[in-house]
Amino acid sequence: MGKKLKELAGDVSGSQLASTVKESAQQIWLAGLGAFAKAQEEGGKVFEALVQEGENIQTKTRKVTGEKIAQVAGKASGTWDRLEQVFEDRVARALGSLGVPSRQDIDQLSKRVVELSAAVQALTESKPAAAESTAAEPAVAKPAKPRAPRKPAAKPAAVKPVTPADVLNTLPQNQE
Repeated sequence: MGKKLKELAGDVSGSQLASTVKESAQQIWLAGLGAFAKAQEEGGKVFEALVQEGENIQTKTRKVTGEKIAQVAGKASGTWDRLEQVFEDRVARALGSLGVPSRQDIDQLSKRVVELSAAVQALTESKPAAAESTAAEPAVAKPAKPRAPRKPAAKPAAVKPVTPADVLNTLPQNQE
């Protein structure tokens, strides 16, 4: 490299060559310092711009991700509901095949027990009055009257489900 400098300098003396090299080195050094200062100054601005851009991208990404999660959660919820219904149907079928009564069967039986308890209660309350009135009369067998066919009772519109506790509450209490 030294030979190339000498060729470029041509007839320039060694001291002039040294001063030219020194000035060039000084200028290169100053240019480097200037570039460093400029990069440092601009680097802060660039860094802040990059941070701002990163925050914008993060906000957009969170929004899109939240929407996608909501969509997936909606689909999963529907799938879980269907899965739960299939499971309940299969369990009900299995219990039915084993002869285990369903909740609906028990509710119907509970209603029927309440109805029958009310009928028995009505009959037991009317028998003592009838027995007292016939006690003075001689016992004569009366011919049985043919009964007219009964009309089926109208079903109530909306009946509250009856629980076993309701049935127990309708039974007469033994008072001792």
